[in-house]
Amino acid sequence: MSEHQENEEQRQALVPTTHFGYQEVPETEKEQLVKGVFSSVASKYDLMNDLMSLGVHRLWKRFTVDLARPRPGQRVLDLAGGTGDLAAAIYPRIRPNGSIVVSDINAEMLAVGESRLANKGIIAGVEFVEANAEALPFPDREFDIVTLAFGIRNMTHPERALSEIYRVLKTGGRALILEFSHPRWPGLQSIYDLYSFNLLPRIGELIAKDRESYQYLVESIRRFPDQETFKMMMEDAGLARVEVFNLSGGIVALHRGFRMD
Repeated sequence: MSEHQENEEQRQALVPTTHFGYQEVPETEKEQLVKGVFSSVASKYDLMNDLMSLGVHRLWKRFTVDLARPRPGQRVLDLAGGTGDLAAAIYPRIRPNGSIVVSDINAEMLAVGESRLANKGIIAGVEFVEANAEALPFPDREFDIVTLAFGIRNMTHPERALSEIYRVLKTGGRALILEFSHPRWPGLQSIYDLYSFNLLPRIGELIAKDRESYQYLVESIRRFPDQETFKMMMEDAGLARVEVFNLSGGIVALHRGFRMD
């Protein structure tokens, strides 16, 4: 081995890495890789959600909104809000004088969401912001509610995103994070693995013409922490009274926490 090759290997060994599905990649590359995935699937994202979950994702999101308990006049931040389905459900509950910010790191997803909400007449009191959830461009204690559905597992440093959520919440404000998790019913994990690893990438290939992106999404679910570990991560970020709600046998979990200081 040449001295140059040895030095290059030593340099690469010092570069922090993280997971991208089952791959280990440099931390500096994951953000762009995730952007690429969602740029690829943006136009078919909502259709694919319906097909992959058999429409059940709508019930999971409705439960999230109900548990958020948005009220007229409140200010809400929907992180990784992409195509705007959660924002559309929250909007009627905070009007006429409330407002919602839909934030996402991916411009293509935001464009789909902005068009979709505009077609529903949801324009006033809605703002779309392209931003990284790990470094939010909002003041401290700005929001009554922060929601985040199916996005935190794609972040390079989820603990930073949790700290940012805590920072932008008002005292008494609440964070609701909906994410795929670890099935709790006996036997469900093996059935779910068979479905997700074999069928979902095929659906992605047939409908979205993109098997690789959906293979990544399945792998990213497997790499995400279990319910109790993520609960502790939220508590470490400063959130209090963190509760876990297992949905569909734990295939999905909703975590809710509060800023109390």
